[in-house]
Amino acid sequence: MPSLAVLLAICLVVFWLAHRVYGRLLARWFGLDAATVTPAHTHRDGEDFEPTQRFYLLSQHFSAISAAGPIVGPIMAATAFGWQPAFWWIVLGCIFIGAMHDFASLVGSVRHGACSIAQILRQYLNPRSYAAFILYIWLALILVIVAFTDATASAFTTALDVAVPGADGARVAVDGGGVASSSMLYLALSVLMGVVVKFLRPPLWLVTAVFVPAVGVAIWLGPQWPIALRADGPIPSLYWSWLILAYCGIASVLPMWLLLQPRGYLGGFFLYLTLGGGLLGLFWANPAITWPDCTGFTAANGQSLVPFLFITIACGACSGFHGLVCSGTTSKQIDREPDAHLVGFGGMLLEGVVALLALACVMQLTPGSELAKATADKIFGVGIGSFLHQFGVPLQFAVTFGMLAFATFVYDTLDVATRLSRYLFTEFTGWKTRTAGITGTVVSLALPAWVVAQTVTDASGKVVPAYRVVWPLFGSINQLLAGLTLVGLSLWLARAGKGTAVRLAVGVPMVFMMAMTVTALVMQIRDATNPVLRVVAIVLLALAVWVTTEAVVALLRSRPRSAQPGLA
Repeated sequence: MPSLAVLLAICLVVFWLAHRVYGRLLARWFGLDAATVTPAHTHRDGEDFEPTQRFYLLSQHFSAISAAGPIVGPIMAATAFGWQPAFWWIVLGCIFIGAMHDFASLVGSVRHGACSIAQILRQYLNPRSYAAFILYIWLALILVIVAFTDATASAFTTALDVAVPGADGARVAVDGGGVASSSMLYLALSVLMGVVVKFLRPPLWLVTAVFVPAVGVAIWLGPQWPIALRADGPIPSLYWSWLILAYCGIASVLPMWLLLQPRGYLGGFFLYLTLGGGLLGLFWANPAITWPDCTGFTAANGQSLVPFLFITIACGACSGFHGLVCSGTTSKQIDREPDAHLVGFGGMLLEGVVALLALACVMQLTPGSELAKATADKIFGVGIGSFLHQFGVPLQFAVTFGMLAFATFVYDTLDVATRLSRYLFTEFTGWKTRTAGITGTVVSLALPAWVVAQTVTDASGKVVPAYRVVWPLFGSINQLLAGLTLVGLSLWLARAGKGTAVRLAVGVPMVFMMAMTVTALVMQIRDATNPVLRVVAIVLLALAVWVTTEAVVALLRSRPRSAQPGLA
C-alpha cells in the first residue's frame, strides 16, 4: 500500500486526466457550442442573470457546492467502515457519477432557459410529478438550511481544546467566538469587494491580490475580537442561528454582484488555499496511515456497507444538492456553453479533492484517540491545522484557519440554498416581481426560524435540536434527489434524440443511484424506531417509486423531438 502522500498524489493525477479526457468527451457528446447565446445574456438583469467569467464563476460555484457534506460524509464513512471503501467511492463516484451529474444538470438547465431540474422534469412528465418534485426539493432545501444553520451557529459558540497530530503532543484551544468574528469580517470584505468590482472595475488579478490576503488578515483579527453570543436554555447557539438566517434572507434578495459573486470568489480562493496548503503540508509530512482500511461489512450502528456507504458520502462523490445549484444560480451566470466543462465537471472534481483531504484527516488518526472521538468539524479543522503547521504556520493560526474553512464551506452554501428556495417559489407560483422574491425568501426562512428553536429528548435523555429526528434521512434525501435529477435528464436526452453513448453515461448512474437510495430507504423504514422518521421515509420512498414509474413509462413512449426548443 502506498503512503498517504503518494496515494493522494495519484488521485490528483487521475482527477486531472478525468477532466481532460472524460470531461471533454462529455462536452463533445452534449454538443457544447460557444456560439450559442446563453440565458445569462438573453435574460440579463444584473440581479440573478449575469454573464460571469468562467474562473470567477468556478470559485463561486465551488464554494456553493462544497458544504459540510464532503467533510462530514467521508469522516463518518471512514469511522463506520474504514478508509478504503470511502476512498474508492469518492474517486470512482466523483468521476463517473458526480462530475457527470453536475455537468449534465448545468448543461440541461442552460439549454432550457436556466430553469430548475423540476421544471425540466415537468416538460417531459406532467404537472402532478412537477408539483410533487418541487415540493420535495423545497422541503429538502429547508432541511439543509436548518441543519447547516445549526452547524455554523454551534461552531460559533463552542470552544475547541485538543491535542494536534504531528505537533509533538501540543494542544491548541480555539474559541468559537473568534471564528464568528473572522466570519463576519469575511462577509464584510465580500461586500466591499463587490462594490469595488462593480464601480471601479479593476483587473481581476489586482482584486485577487488585494482581497484574498485580506481574508488572512480577517482570520488573524477574529480571535483578537471574539464575539460572545450565547442564549440561555438548551440551545446556546439559538441567537446565532437567527442572525445567520437573517443574513441568508438579506443575501437572497441582494444583487448577485454585491454579495454572492464576490463572496463566492473569495470563498473559492479561501478553499483553494485550504486545499493547497493542506495537501502541501500533507505531502511534506507524509504521515503514516494508522486508521483501519476496512472494518467489515456492517458498522457499529448496524448499517451495512451497501447501500449506506453511498448514502453517507454524498457530496464528494455525488450529490443531488449540486444539481439544484447548477440549475439554480450557476446556469444563470454561464457566459459561454463550453464554460460548463470547467465549472460543472471541474467544480465537482475539486470537491472530490476536498473529500479526499477530509478522509486524510481521519487516516492519520489512531482509533480510540482523543481527536478520533471528536465531531467531524473538529477532526477536519485540527487535521488541516496539523498539515499547515508542517510549513511553520503557527499552530493556533493554522487550526483557526482550518475551523474557519469548515465554517466557510457551510456558510457559502446557506445563502445559496436560500436563494434557490426563492427561485423555486417564484418558478412554482409564476410570480416574478421583486415582491415575489422577498415573499419567497420570507416563506422559505420562516419555517427554519421556528424549527431551530425546537428541541426533543433523544433515546439517551439528552435534549437535542428537533430536526435531528429526521436528519438520519438526509443522505437518502440528497441521493434520491440526484437519482431523480438523472431521471429528468434521461428523459430530456431521449426526447432530444441524443446518441446511445451519452444516454448510457447518464442512464447507468441513474439506475445505480436510484437502486442504492431505494434500498437504503426500505432498510431505514424497517429499522426505524421513531414514527416521524418512518413516515418521512415512507413518503420519500413513495415519491421515488411514483416519479420513476412515470419516467419509465415516458421513456418507453418517447420519440426524438430534436426540433423542440431548448433541445439542440
